[in-house]
Formats: sequence, C-alpha cells, structure tokens
Amino acid sequence: MDLQLLKSMANGDENNTNKLHIVMFPWLAFGHIIPFLELSKFIAQKGHKISFISTPRNIDRLPNIPSEFSNSINFVKIPLPKVDGLPKNSEATMDVTNEEIIYLKKAMDGMEQEVTNFLEKNSPDWIIQDFAQYWLAPISTRLGISRIFYSIINAWFFSYFGSIENMINTNNCSPPKLEDFLVPPKWIPFETKAVYRRHDARWMVGSSHKNVSGVSDIYRNGVTLIGVDAIIVRHCHEFEGQWLKLLEDIHHKPVLPTGLMPHVVQSSSDETNESWILIKEWLDNKMKGSVVYVALGSEVTVGPTEINELARGLELSGSPFFWVLRKPSGSGNIDPIEILDGFEERTEGRGIVWKSWAPQLKILSHDSVGGFLTHCGWSSIIEGLMFGHPLIMLPFLVDQGLNARILEDKGVGVQVPRNEEDGSYTSDSVANSLKLIMVENDGKIIREKAKEMISIFGNKNLHDKYIENLIEFLEDHRRMWHGRGSN
Repeated sequence: MDLQLLKSMANGDENNTNKLHIVMFPWLAFGHIIPFLELSKFIAQKGHKISFISTPRNIDRLPNIPSEFSNSINFVKIPLPKVDGLPKNSEATMDVTNEEIIYLKKAMDGMEQEVTNFLEKNSPDWIIQDFAQYWLAPISTRLGISRIFYSIINAWFFSYFGSIENMINTNNCSPPKLEDFLVPPKWIPFETKAVYRRHDARWMVGSSHKNVSGVSDIYRNGVTLIGVDAIIVRHCHEFEGQWLKLLEDIHHKPVLPTGLMPHVVQSSSDETNESWILIKEWLDNKMKGSVVYVALGSEVTVGPTEINELARGLELSGSPFFWVLRKPSGSGNIDPIEILDGFEERTEGRGIVWKSWAPQLKILSHDSVGGFLTHCGWSSIIEGLMFGHPLIMLPFLVDQGLNARILEDKGVGVQVPRNEEDGSYTSDSVANSLKLIMVENDGKIIREKAKEMISIFGNKNLHDKYIENLIEFLEDHRRMWHGRGSN
C-alpha cells in the first residue's frame, strides 16, 4: 500500500475522531425549538453530528431543513406521556392555554426514561439542553456526558433569577413576593431599568411557586444549572454586554454568547407561495416606511377586550397596518377574529388582518414597513431591529416586560401605556403610541436610533464569529469533562 494512501487513511480516522456527537434538547415551545434547530445547523455545518430530541408532532411540524443536513442532523422522536389536564395531541405551548402549560411540563418529565435510554445507547459528547429538563443533571453526571444550558432568551432575564441557591430555594422556602420584582435585584451591581411592573410581575411570582409537576419553574432552572459545564446565551457583548459578565459572576461558569443568530431572508423561498404573492402585492402598493407590522407571537393568548382596544387603536392611528391575527391552538372557544365587528370593513384598503401563517421576516424586510407593534419576545425583537424598525411594545409575560423596559431605555421603541395593576390598555394609548413612532416629529429620534441597531442586530458576520467561538469551545473541551475519570 502506498505511503500517501496510508497518510490519507490516518487523516480520515483523525477527522472522524474529531467529530462531535451533540444532543440538542429544547423545551416544548417553538420559540425555543427553532433557535435550538438553528444552532444545530451551525454546528452541523462544521461536520459534527446532531441528535435533536423532541416529540413526534413537534418534529413533524418543523420546517424542512436543507438536504445538506440529512446525514448530520438526526431527529429523535420521543413520545410525550399522557397527563390528566393536558388536552389530547398537545405537544407544544402553542397547543395549550397559558394555564395548561404546567401540565405540559409534567408530561415532559415523563420523557425521562426514554431520554435516558437514548443517552445510554448513544453516549454523546455533549447535551445542550433547555431549562425544563432539570432531571437531566444527575443522568448526565452518571453517564459522564458534558452538559450545557442554552438560554434562548437574553442575559438580563436569566440574571434576574440570581444564584443557583436562590433559584432552588423557591421550592423549599417562602417564594418571593410580587414587590420583590418591582425593583432591580440586589445582586445587580449597575443601574438598570430592567424591572417588572406590577401587572407583569405576577408571572414571575407564579413561576416561583410549585405547580402540578411538583416543582417551580425557577427551581427547574436552578437544578438544571447544577453540574453544567457552561452556559450559552442568545446575546452579544455589543448590546447590553454587562449582563453577560454578571451571569459569569453569579454562576462562576463559562458564559458563551451565541450572538443573536439573525436569520437570512431567503430571496427565492417564498416567491411562488400564493400567500406571499398576495402579501407582497399589498405591501408594494404602500409608501416606503408607512406600514406598521402587528404581531403578538403564536403563543400569547389575548382576550376579547384587549383585541378590541388594539383594533380601535389601529383604526384611530390612521396608519396603514398589516396585522397577523391567528387563533392560538390552545385558546378554546375564543376566536379573536370574530370579535372584530365591522373593523375590517372600516379599515379596508388601509389595513389587512391576516388570519393564517405569515412570513414575518420577509414582511419586516419590505421597504413599506416602518414600525413593528410587538409582544417583545426576544426572537421578534431581534427580527425587528435587524431591519432597523422602531418598536411599539405591548409585553405580556415571561421576559417580555424586562425586554420592553430595556429597549425603551435604549431609545429604540416605546411601550404602550397600561394600567399598573391589571395591565389593561386603551385604544387611545395604542393610537398615540403608533402615531409617535410612525409619523410624529417627536418620534424621529426613536426611528433614527432603531436604524442604528442594524449595525448590531443585522450584522451576520459579527454573530457568525460568536457561533465559531462556541463550536471551538465544544471541540476543545470535549474530553475535559466528558467521561470524567476515563482518561
């Protein structure tokens, strides 16, 4: 056998050895599943193998991935056990009401044995997991598998929980009171506007209490962090970077930003799609920067009164609008579309109420769009600011309130004024916020600051470097922790 062939075979073995096997295991919400999938693609592009765990129905609902990943990303379907209180065929948060999400967490806990069997059989190098699977900590330790916690939400929200001990104590001691969330936590050493208001702090209080799964949500976060080898966060140093350092100071673990992972708008993917053709035709007939895009996410359940006030506010504002208003799968008998009595007729020509899935990125990238009325989910914020759109902010739960406070403080948007106690808002407050952002001279500085954000949020090269650094970390540390004591 010739020497060159021997060298080639040796290099082939080395390359094969260098390939990592990484398990990705997100929480059962598409706002989590999609960022985990996007991160999977980046890692797979570097030649590593991904096993992506979720439930059968969730995997079947994922967008098709390019054929280039067919050999590197393996989807692992693990059934979700039946649980009393969880509606039939519900496998993601979009399938249930906010009140039913606790049963989804209890059902996910029932995946433990099947997940354990998979890990024992396949012995991956790393598990990259979400907050909910707190039971993975002892399993990965026993099997010698390195583990990373991936926060798909920004660094300030995760910092708000404090230390691991603080999180775990919510299950054993007196949980925090509502007033505790109305001021910055004592462990934040710098000035910040990141505080909850009374109406959205109730979610934080609720997440601190035990639920039907037997533990609190914050407890899940705390136990998940026990024994993780690193924390990765969908964040970057260029935007409020002090929160990343704070996370390292709190947890004494490596904190690696993944960057913001802005999506690339595929120019050809929807060009023959009938829905996009209709949407584009409508947008093409509007003046540049005149349209406000309205979308409150797929998982926020908005009541009839709130829907009506929002509709009247859009009507009063006089601005052209494109409103994505879909009935959430888990919203029961409430159909928001039926509530809008005569609204569509009165605003015909000026606005559209779109009642099915819409290509958000393509709409936001269109020249006629000049503002984004959003629930302030982190992914939506990234998508809005990567195109420089000022934000009209209407947060509801989880991190959304904190996001709105920080972004308003940064001068890139305005919050719709709300009642401090119950979070209600009026059509006038919606209309006035829209007018400020879309047309008034007083909103000019906000519009300009939002455009400045393109250099951070829309800078793909910047965020690709963060991903490259993360992959280097995974490659360099694969045996530092994996198989402890085996080397």
